[in-house]
Amino acid sequence: MRESTGGTRERIKAVALELFTEQGYEKTSLREIAERLNVTKAALYYHFKSKDDIVASFVEDRLEQMDALTAWADSQPATLATRRALISRYADTMFGGDMPSVMRFFEQNQTVLKSLSSGQQMRGRMMRLASALCRGDDSPAAQLRATLSLFAVHTSWFAVRAPGISDGERRRLALEVADELLAAIGAEPDEDSASTSTAGARG
Repeated sequence: MRESTGGTRERIKAVALELFTEQGYEKTSLREIAERLNVTKAALYYHFKSKDDIVASFVEDRLEQMDALTAWADSQPATLATRRALISRYADTMFGGDMPSVMRFFEQNQTVLKSLSSGQQMRGRMMRLASALCRGDDSPAAQLRATLSLFAVHTSWFAVRAPGISDGERRRLALEVADELLAAIGAEPDEDSASTSTAGARG
């Protein structure tokens, strides 16, 4: 049975990611990807014309996941339960399948990512997700907390440097920190905080 076109694309992406991780993006050629796949360069070109096209496909997959998360959140009530469910789903997309390897590649190849038009769209999608997380509370503090909760998950790939930490432990820690931030969104400020803010404004 012949492999489906979609299956072939996914296999190319998986092998390319392996090589990018092993020897670096710049040092990997399309010829090497084709050789590891045991296909001709012409067969590879049918799906991807360049290494940038392969990386762009990783980014596009990520953008689709983020759009789906935002659409789901918009259909839910603006509650803490929804915020917690959304950040958990976001973590699922970050830690599932090949995503750990993809995220490490993104982190190690920021220049490549920023040069792609699809890569430049990532920031906008992050801001939409942050808006979904603080829906119902449009205060600057809520906006900042929502964004930082996403970063807690996103940056856990390089901010947590404990040797031997598993992906599961990294995910749990990231969600712990994110939850501390999300719990304060929509909450009434306590009297001490309100008094301090007022005094600061008068001073």
